[in-house]
Amino acid sequence: MPFYIYIIQSDLDRSYYKGFSTDPLQRLAQHNDKQSSYTSQKVPWQLMHVEIYTTKREALIREKAIKKY
Repeated sequence: MPFYIYIIQSDLDRSYYKGFSTDPLQRLAQHNDKQSSYTSQKVPWQLMHVEIYTTKREALIREKAIKKY
């Protein structure tokens, strides 16, 4: 099973959110359906970037590094 790191951008204020998922398109839909309290106030979101990894560990290490930017 592949693991993904994704970056989405809010159309409302142009801010970014970085996350981890096994299905980034489904996760984007959840963000836009206000199923995430952190991102619910800034819908709609657009998918800007996706990276794929073969292990969960690699993906989570990359997510942590991206969130530091």
